[in-house]
Amino acid sequence: MTLFQLFVVAALQGLTEFLPVSSSGHLVLLPALTGGPDQGLAIDVAVHVGTLFAVVLYFWTDVKTALLGTTRLMRGRVDTQGAFLALCLAVATVPVVIAGAVIKLAGLDEMLRSVAVIGWTMLGFGIVLYWADKSGGTERTASDWRLRDAVAMGLAQMLALIPGTSRSGITITAARKLGYEREGAAKLSMLMSIPTIAASGLLLGVDVVQEANWAVARDGMIAAVFAFFAALLALILMMRLLRSVSFTPYVIYRVILGIVLLFYAYA
Repeated sequence: MTLFQLFVVAALQGLTEFLPVSSSGHLVLLPALTGGPDQGLAIDVAVHVGTLFAVVLYFWTDVKTALLGTTRLMRGRVDTQGAFLALCLAVATVPVVIAGAVIKLAGLDEMLRSVAVIGWTMLGFGIVLYWADKSGGTERTASDWRLRDAVAMGLAQMLALIPGTSRSGITITAARKLGYEREGAAKLSMLMSIPTIAASGLLLGVDVVQEANWAVARDGMIAAVFAFFAALLALILMMRLLRSVSFTPYVIYRVILGIVLLFYAYA
């Protein structure tokens, strides 16, 4: 791939991974709508790694707390804030890992990568996000996360395996309906992304290792760096805007894009 193509793919992934607009949906649409080459599995893994480092850096204090708590959790002790956070993240990740493995082994992943599917999920889950954001409570913050809420958000996260749904979008939707205020809902969604992205990268990485070569590895490193900076920028902007702006602008974007895609798919 050319440097420009790598930049476009990485910027698209980085900017949309943590916004509730579906990064996977945009990556599927890129070659479908432009007629360009598919970026390939290796580049997909690379840009996900780049976004992973971005969210870890942005939420490093919470990540460090969870990592320290993981050692206690592995000894069967949930007696600290970090251990409880690690437990909640683990519980929230299990459903999507199981569902992702089933979809991959069943060969259903390619069946879902269509413009029509992305159009419907963009539109439908965008409207659901609007409903949840307008009707959800604001009395709870990220520090109030409960285990049963982690289960509910983890089950919701499984829907993100359908391109166009948006992992961050569906988990934020669930958090808002559970009564978490906007910043708290976004923070929990971002923290949930860390083990989820790591697990999906590991799963895809097994396939990449079998066919990797120097040229692909070089392109992957370049794409990862681009994706890191794009994702970090998106995180900073979204978390700051949520102090004064609702999720409505993202909903408007989703609805418009969904309608355009459905017209394109069925016209």
